[in-house]
Amino acid sequence: MTTPVLSVRGMTVEIPTRRGVLRPVDNVSFDIAEGEILGVVGESGAGKSMTGNAVIGLLDPPARIVSGEVLLKGEAVHTAKGEKLRRIRGKRMGMIFQDPLTSLNPLLTVGEQLSETILEHLPVSQSEAEKRAIAALDEVGIPAAAQRIDSYPHEFSGGMRQRVVIALALCAEPDLVIADEPTTALDVSVQAQIIALLKRLCRDKGVAVMLVTHDMGVIAEAADRVAVMYAGRMAELGPVREVLTRARHPYTAGLMGSTPLASQGQKRLRQIPGAMPRLEHLPDGCAFHPRCDRAEARCRQNPAPDLTACEGRAACWFPLPAQSEKEEVSA
Repeated sequence: MTTPVLSVRGMTVEIPTRRGVLRPVDNVSFDIAEGEILGVVGESGAGKSMTGNAVIGLLDPPARIVSGEVLLKGEAVHTAKGEKLRRIRGKRMGMIFQDPLTSLNPLLTVGEQLSETILEHLPVSQSEAEKRAIAALDEVGIPAAAQRIDSYPHEFSGGMRQRVVIALALCAEPDLVIADEPTTALDVSVQAQIIALLKRLCRDKGVAVMLVTHDMGVIAEAADRVAVMYAGRMAELGPVREVLTRARHPYTAGLMGSTPLASQGQKRLRQIPGAMPRLEHLPDGCAFHPRCDRAEARCRQNPAPDLTACEGRAACWFPLPAQSEKEEVSA
């Protein structure tokens, strides 16, 4: 088997506070292959963005990785610091942030920002960097890229700014891109364009993408596999079609049941009762058991099993029964 582009093994992130040590990411493991999009989904506070930030080395102190490892094409990157981390971040790992206006420098043209990144990470001349910057904008669908290269971020629309951020993340030819809610602030038609762009770039360039989102529709459209997170832990992991149509974890089933499509014909959207627990007040046993209609005494007493102990599909003591393709169609 080929080595995954990204391999996360048992990663735990801790934040020491006056109220105790918080674990926003707890024993998380997953792989992303070349050209694959892994969607990471869950409610706010599930640990999605913190996982992405930990992978790329953007944790704000005192948050830190206390156990586990992050491997980029087999090389440990979780211990990288200083100049070594700076060389990895940007060159081998790129980041697409949720709000493009705040992640771009308002005082520099987009061409200057692209050229600066290219010169920092690739052995090219200034003129070659400028050519590559224009090509990068053209590749992500910016019209008249040669003219817009001298424009400032505020002169672009929201969708065009997000395309600039994607070009910035890809211009140094990274192996991995982490996209943190890249479509949240965009209207539906622009969302579809950005998703199509990410899928095309993955296919054409072989880039591995970790797509962080709370939108199940984005996951269904863009991802090859999906990881569902709850209270810092992996609840379910598998191929996107299997997870979204035949969920094994009650939390995943609840997320799917809360979508507009699943609530057609009803006055109100279905919802999962209760709310995500705060990190300093996690319940005993499985963190999801206060909201779960399948919870039994074992769930209230014992933490949920690890995915590796559940054949890598659903971290649940009493998962939903497996449903075959034939049963799904007949239903």
